[in-house]
Amino acid sequence: MRVGIIGGGINGLCCAWVCAQAGHKVHLYERGKLANETSRASSKLLHGGLRYLEQYEFRLVREALRERDAWLERVPELTETLRLVIPIYRRARRGRWLIGSGLFLYDRLAGKSILPSACWIGPEELMQRDPHLLSEGLIGGYEYSDGQMDDHQLALWVAEQARQLGANLYEQMEVSKLDANGTIQAGSYRIEYDRLINVTGPWATALLEKSGLSTDYKLDTVRGSHLLLRRECPQAYLLEIPDERRIFFVLPWQGSTLAGTTEVRQQLTDPITVSIEEEHYLLRAYGHYFPKQNGAELVTERYAGLRPLLYSASDPGKATREYAIERKGKLINVFGGKWTTAHALARKVANQIQ
Repeated sequence: MRVGIIGGGINGLCCAWVCAQAGHKVHLYERGKLANETSRASSKLLHGGLRYLEQYEFRLVREALRERDAWLERVPELTETLRLVIPIYRRARRGRWLIGSGLFLYDRLAGKSILPSACWIGPEELMQRDPHLLSEGLIGGYEYSDGQMDDHQLALWVAEQARQLGANLYEQMEVSKLDANGTIQAGSYRIEYDRLINVTGPWATALLEKSGLSTDYKLDTVRGSHLLLRRECPQAYLLEIPDERRIFFVLPWQGSTLAGTTEVRQQLTDPITVSIEEEHYLLRAYGHYFPKQNGAELVTERYAGLRPLLYSASDPGKATREYAIERKGKLINVFGGKWTTAHALARKVANQIQ
């Protein structure tokens, strides 16, 4: 079949790859550069989503853990295993028993994983690893496994796999309109396909509205911001925001420290940039755990991405990270989607092509 794909982020690229593997003739359209927006503004993690267990998203976590391992095995040159630590402090909102139970479930959901299971580490060893970590009230911590990646380069690797199978990937080609009969308007061209996949991430529902098409799904567009800090990071962490239940990551990244992320709703028309408030928010959280390393002068880079979440809660931090696939005639719409699960999503989309 002739398959048209709109959107050149990681989900669209994986759809192109899987559809090309199935023998379809694939054309993908990206209005800018491939994987140059949401897909390159992630936390650089391949992970199951430990915190999603608190929302009881067991199916998604299980799928993401299996896909995490698959990426690590498939592209070892652009991915690596990462051991993260969750320090446990007295008076923390989540105690040792709760974290330990969550990690036990996390490891069980991973099945026969290629990665080692979680384990407990005493406070002395934690301080030896990172003397700058806050020691007051520290009773120890859990170490667990996930993966790290170069999100942009890995997405471009997927693009190359699709090209090698005959997929045509067009950059700087915006699709302004589509319909359920498989027709798109791209520039001055009107092209018809046997199947059409709208996988434009945060812009999926906006494109449908512009095309005069309705959908049962609503997207919550949420900005996630990150800071790069001028400091080597001897240990990767998952940390609780002081006085909140939100978590954030502190990760080693290319000789520096990566801190993020935030969750701030914004309109599609607003610039996708790190706000002053977000920078202060992340620096305060970071400074709580690393008081000797705090300060705005540490910031060397800032970046933000817009995530498409299925609208499911008034608080974006409690919104589902699940995705949805909707079929209308020859048109297949994709709503939501995580970096780690992009290949699994693409396989499900390909199953809709009959």
